[in-house]
Amino acid sequence: MPVTAKLSRQFYDRFGNDLANKLVEWFNQVDATYRGDLRELNELNFARFDAKLEQRFAQQDAKWEQRFALIDVRFAAVEARIVRWMFLFWATNLAALVGLARLKP
Repeated sequence: MPVTAKLSRQFYDRFGNDLANKLVEWFNQVDATYRGDLRELNELNFARFDAKLEQRFAQQDAKWEQRFALIDVRFAAVEARIVRWMFLFWATNLAALVGLARLKP
């Protein structure tokens, strides 16, 4: 959507319609060129931004996966300790019950 440059009536009177119209066309061409260049530059910058953002998301995902793996390892260690203590508790209770059962007349 080019912006049409308008020149003053005095400019048209002094230099003529032909020259003034050529100058207006030149302004519009320059404007269109700069707009195209700006659009292309914005697209390139957005592509770079998008790539960096994707890379940072991938890095964060890797960090979270690493943290969750560490938490899983810690939970597994806690679970192993709890199972050991439960086995010890039940074995002790079973031994006490067997001992009490033998004491009965």
